[in-house]
Amino acid sequence: MSSPQVTSARARERGEEILAVLDIAFGELLAADPAAFRVKFRKMAASAFAFYRGTACLFYRDLAEEHAGDPFLDERTSRVWIHGDLHAENFGTYMDANGRLVFNVNDFDEAYVGPFLWDLKRFAASVALLGHTKALSDEVIADLVRAYAAAYRERIAALAAGADAAAVPPFTLDTARGPLLGALRDARTRTRFGLLDSMTEIRDHERRFAPGGGAVALDAASRERVLAAFDGYLGSLPPSRLSRPDTYRVKDVVGRRGVGIGSAGLPSYNILLEGNSDALENDVVIYLKQAQTPAVSRHVTEERVRSYFRHEGHRTVISQRALQAHADQWLGWTVLGGAGQLVAEVSPYAVDLDWSDLDDPGEIAELVADLGRATATMHAAADDSSGHSLVPFSTERAIDEALAADEARLPELLVDFAHGYGARARADHQIFVDLFRNGRIPGL
Repeated sequence: MSSPQVTSARARERGEEILAVLDIAFGELLAADPAAFRVKFRKMAASAFAFYRGTACLFYRDLAEEHAGDPFLDERTSRVWIHGDLHAENFGTYMDANGRLVFNVNDFDEAYVGPFLWDLKRFAASVALLGHTKALSDEVIADLVRAYAAAYRERIAALAAGADAAAVPPFTLDTARGPLLGALRDARTRTRFGLLDSMTEIRDHERRFAPGGGAVALDAASRERVLAAFDGYLGSLPPSRLSRPDTYRVKDVVGRRGVGIGSAGLPSYNILLEGNSDALENDVVIYLKQAQTPAVSRHVTEERVRSYFRHEGHRTVISQRALQAHADQWLGWTVLGGAGQLVAEVSPYAVDLDWSDLDDPGEIAELVADLGRATATMHAAADDSSGHSLVPFSTERAIDEALAADEARLPELLVDFAHGYGARARADHQIFVDLFRNGRIPGL
């Protein structure tokens, strides 16, 4: 048994590692907006899962240092398009470009090219952390991870064998079940008018952003800079989207206050557009947000990957279009103040997967199996058939061949990792809380 002195020394050493990684990932943004990071870090302090969500930078630092010899990774499977932050809460609904409600992976801010196994490990550890908060036993958590791994393997094999859309359909109102169907039905009840009513008001017979609620009025110079960036965004859209120029007539622009765990310190703006008709209920709100450096990119140093992207906004959009079939029709990129920006719709139809009332292990097992299938479909989407030259081979076939070499190993590898990294993240969370509350984080 370790002595208290040894345990304390290890905690101090790990604390220094955590501080160093946070400084590399967030130091510049923190110095520019310490108040935003105080909010971010308080949210991360709330639970080990929230801490894990906010520290992809630490996760990949650990993974790159300690798991360089992972099985199933070869020249091809180490360079597929990955989500980069695939945890249990990064799934939800969206309205695709064909007007269909779909449940799928969401939030592609961390997407990059790297080892497919890193997505699976990040998800597996998140299941362990979530299961711990629900007081599930280690055995139950292991079974959940195995269910995810088995469903992923099954779907990859089907896609590699050439399964058509009817055999592996997306999760829609017609095909989804359980919590996925619940989220889709919730999304279906929402309306664009309801969203507009919560963010805007009618003044002088025209819709404008309402004051308050996180909206920040812009001075004339700031507004002009945002409008110039908006013009640049239009050039990132497919020509077919620009057939009706009136759709993109700008009605109003505001800055945005208020941050989530992942976007602290990143400037953000909302732009109100005319939409597809003169009717006020058809107005559209898009957001423009400075894109971040993905944590994976600090550990995947291949120049061909790095040089493929013009800037982080371009990287985020190209990655999302590659990974998500029929992505948001408003999705695009631009540059503002020399920094790459992500542009997308503030959609009324976006409903995140809600885990709060999910406690039955059987129901959770069915859910994580569906998420395993969604993960496999995402990995298979971005390859030689997607129109992008960065991954010039069939990812599903490459992954299928790698997994076929040792069919039994993947589930147990993920189970062991989930338990091990889940325990580490819980310990790291306590170290982080102590650093934060005792004023040990520089700049705060």
